[in-house]
Amino acid sequence: MHTVFYLLFQASLHVLVCLLGMVVLCHSQCFFQELVLKDLNNPPKGCVDKDGKQHEFGTEWVRDCMACYCMKEGLSCCNKIPDANMMDLPLDCELLVNRETCSAKLVLKSDKTKECSLV
Repeated sequence: MHTVFYLLFQASLHVLVCLLGMVVLCHSQCFFQELVLKDLNNPPKGCVDKDGKQHEFGTEWVRDCMACYCMKEGLSCCNKIPDANMMDLPLDCELLVNRETCSAKLVLKSDKTKECSLV
């Protein structure tokens, strides 16, 4: 009987993690920069990022917590950190952002060592 409850707990935990991942994806800021053809005889071989670095078509990279992908249509980038202003957070919680790991977690305002519950 104990094993059944443990399995249900594990399944519930997996569902919660997936839902939190969806919240992050739904509240991420993205942009698309269309590829501009300046010379039909000399088409671009990739995308140029904001720092002027060339990236080949089909490549992916992360810079400043922005996950980017270069394709023949252009450059697509999404922020890996959700925007707290676009989220409906509980009043006693805040989003704690770690830019070194490009991660965020929901914590209590009164004690940032304790995570918040969305339920």
